[in-house]
Amino acid sequence: MFDTIESHLTAEQRAMWLSLDSPAKIQAFLDSIPYSAEDANRSPLQVLQERQAHCLDGALFAAAALRRLGRSPIIVDLLPEPGLDDDHVLAIFKRDGFYGALAKSNFAGLRYREPIHRTYRELIFSYFEDFFNVNGVKTLRAYSAPVNLANFDKLGWMTRSEGVDAIEKRLKTLKRIPLLPDTLARDLLPMDQRSYQAGMLGANAAGLYKPL
Repeated sequence: MFDTIESHLTAEQRAMWLSLDSPAKIQAFLDSIPYSAEDANRSPLQVLQERQAHCLDGALFAAAALRRLGRSPIIVDLLPEPGLDDDHVLAIFKRDGFYGALAKSNFAGLRYREPIHRTYRELIFSYFEDFFNVNGVKTLRAYSAPVNLANFDKLGWMTRSEGVDAIEKRLKTLKRIPLLPDTLARDLLPMDQRSYQAGMLGANAAGLYKPL
């Protein structure tokens, strides 16, 4: 048995939590709160209490909210070329056999995806053009196998930041599943100015990854 979020909430927080009864409403909540530039991780409970999150916090919050709706708490890590960008974590859901995703991001194009994708790989490729760094370089190169967060229940990941820290450490050990060969990656065009500006709309400058 895992520790539930509900037992820790005020009446107002509980009402908000229970109102998140669809993937669209979960994403709308994530879009309504500020992007956190802090290195510290927040559990889903802390996200609800403090009303801020970065990408890992947001993905775990979405996974916990999807779990309350009877779905498995699954995340996938999108992996950039090392040293050029930060990774990005998605919470995955399915509808009628098709994959969609929920996410919190500092970039406008790295958030929600409709459940229209037939495979994980197809879903992840939908993020390719929007996955760029501050220099306008497209950096998505690989992804992780899906992770079922139920395997971390004993660490209390839904209510304790220490559990989230353990998940972050686990993600760093997973095998990279490549998306494209190096020969293609070398010839990618940089982001055009219009697309770059659209993707950066509303970004928290303090939370942007600085390439090495």
